[in-house]
Amino acid sequence: MTTQTSALAKPSRVDCFDSVRDAFYDLFADPDEVGAALCVVVDGRIVIDLWGGHADRRRRREWERDTVVNIFSAGKGALAVAVQILVDRGQLDLEAPVARYWPEFGVAGKSSVLVGHLLDHRAGLPALRTWLPDGSLYSWDTMVGHLAAEEPWWEPGTRHGYHPVTFGWLVGELIRRVDGRRVRDFLCDEVSGPLGLGLTVGAGQVESARIAAVVEQSDGDQALTSVFEDLPEITRKAFANPPELLTPGLVNRPACRAAEIPAVNVHASARDLALLYATLADGHRPAGLLSRAAAARVQAERVAGPDAVLGLDSRFGLGLMLPSPLRPFGKGSAVAGHSGAGGSLGFVDADARLGFGFVVNRALASGVGGDPRWAAITDAVYSCL
Repeated sequence: MTTQTSALAKPSRVDCFDSVRDAFYDLFADPDEVGAALCVVVDGRIVIDLWGGHADRRRRREWERDTVVNIFSAGKGALAVAVQILVDRGQLDLEAPVARYWPEFGVAGKSSVLVGHLLDHRAGLPALRTWLPDGSLYSWDTMVGHLAAEEPWWEPGTRHGYHPVTFGWLVGELIRRVDGRRVRDFLCDEVSGPLGLGLTVGAGQVESARIAAVVEQSDGDQALTSVFEDLPEITRKAFANPPELLTPGLVNRPACRAAEIPAVNVHASARDLALLYATLADGHRPAGLLSRAAAARVQAERVAGPDAVLGLDSRFGLGLMLPSPLRPFGKGSAVAGHSGAGGSLGFVDADARLGFGFVVNRALASGVGGDPRWAAITDAVYSCL
């Protein structure tokens, strides 16, 4: 089996970035690889813009320059930026109780949950205890209603645990309560629009020919279910409640693409991620989007150590993941970003004034150490800086 890689854009400064281009090409030496894209922005300028392979499992559609794909949790970075826009405008206080903006939330032991706790994963709401019925995943009101009524799994603020799916509804509803717009519309108007990005929550309005299908690597429903059965209750429910989250091919289904599930179904290109994260680096911050203070806030470490959900050490800023042995990416002490299930990754290196975006449609399950495709590419990028 061969994978076509002729649809590769040539980077600027080819003499310097040949090694990056080679590392990207090397992905397709694996006959199982399907499609991918890579973009690097330095000092506000795109220096690498590569894409290749195919946008579908049968390899009938080539990956094009404007192809987007579901990036899963790599989309959390856009939510983090959205919140900081509201903080900059004085509409949101990170140290205020969430209930100030969302009154229904302040029950069942959650009156002490602060806005910052939603972003740094200390809110204690990584999962819902009661298994929800079919259809819940697609109903915004159902999900935020259950979260508003839920009792925290731990005393808010005392520990952290990754909120893999609930993060999107919690932060998205906070944005809606403060601004009045749904998170999908807020991101479109205030982030994607000003930056010229194609990043969207869901892909209901995206031309189908531009969407790459996610190709899952799974041995079937039974194997996937058995993996989750062996996990602690909090972890199992964090990733699999509503149970529809375990539906094979979920993110390729029209219903999922049309829905608003910010922690699950953000669609973007590598270019979108690189340009988004470049806004957090000095030297490329569009006037009026984010202040320098906001860019620093979102990247600063807030929590580190044992993760109550993942069972391993993790690190987070205000909505951004920070490098750790669990998810290593970038180099140095000024790196922050977010990975997504399956392998997509975006990050900023403020010292290098770099924005990085990598998206891929062959979804690999990765344990400690992150996606095996990252290292060679990021090493090549840093060798050029």
